[in-house]
Formats: sequence, structure tokens, C-alpha cells
Amino acid sequence: MTRTRAAWWTALLVALGLLLGACSGQVDDTEGDGYIGGVKRITPVEPQDRVAMPELAGLDLNGDPISTADFEGKVLVVNLWGSWCPPCRKEAPVLREVSENLADQNVQFIGVLTKDKPAAANAFNKKAGITYPSIVDEDGSLQLAFAKSLPSQAIPTTWIIDRNGKVAARIIDDNLTAKTLTDIIDWTKKSTP
Repeated sequence: MTRTRAAWWTALLVALGLLLGACSGQVDDTEGDGYIGGVKRITPVEPQDRVAMPELAGLDLNGDPISTADFEGKVLVVNLWGSWCPPCRKEAPVLREVSENLADQNVQFIGVLTKDKPAAANAFNKKAGITYPSIVDEDGSLQLAFAKSLPSQAIPTTWIIDRNGKVAARIIDDNLTAKTLTDIIDWTKKSTP
């Protein structure tokens, strides 16, 4: 083997070893569903640092027009989800419970359906008892609307929008509880001038 080829193989093996070493211990796939577990990132934004959320508009799961502007003046809980997504299915009962508990408190839940078909989402929502609306995000542009505030490529992600239309928090948590979500919504309400 030539010296150049030996150096190339050595570099490749070192790089591969570093890559494998960096990944070891990082994945907690205890449920065997192919998703990384143990993720919990809650990012609150103080009122003076919040930026406006662009309007999210499109068609709901029944093909009717819907926009976040329809809920102006309310705290919005915007959840990026798909019926195919195991963590989304896992957190659905929490979202349903909190949305029902806060229905009369000027809080509106709205889903952003991504990488999914409305028929599948409607079937899932019916089974899960979810009644709040979802906007169909066929091309991923609605997910990208948060790029200037608290971007996320993770599914599911939940953003809390204050009553002034500004992004107050982002939640990426594969073990989201009703208490945690309610606490973040309450903090948003109390911290918004």
C-alpha cells in the first residue's frame, strides 16, 4: 500500500472513530421508535426581547381558510406536529387537556400540520379528542416563519405567542406535562405588558 493511500485510510478511520465516539451515549431510543429521547428544551423570552410572529395563514384540515390573525389579542399555543410522529402522538393528550382547561381564559391552541395529509390528521384528532384547529403546512413555510425568533427543525415543537403577537417561548420536550405547559402559558400571560 502506498504511503498516500495509507494516510488516507488512517484519516478516514480516525474521522469515523471520532464520529462514532461523539454519537455514543447520545441516543436514548428506549421505546424502539427511532426517535431520540430525553430531549427537553424550554426557551422563554423576556418581554423586551420578544419579536413579532409573522402571520400564519393557510387552509385548515377541512380546506377552509384560517389565520393566526383570527385570534388577535389571545395567547396562542402553536404546535408543529404530524400524525405520523410518535412524540406528537405522545404529547397530544397533554395538549388536549390544557387546551380544554384554558378554553375560557383567552388562550387559543392552533396546530401546524407538517409532512402529513389532512385526512390522516383528522382521523388522529378524532381519535385523540383534539378539537382545536390546525393549519396545513404543505411546503414547510409556516415552520420557517419562526426563523427570526426561535427557530426549530424539531417535530414536535410548541411556541407560545403572547397576546401582543410576539414569540414568548419555545418548547421542545418529548415528555411535556400539562403542568409544564400550563406554567409556561401562565408565565407568558403574567410577563406580557
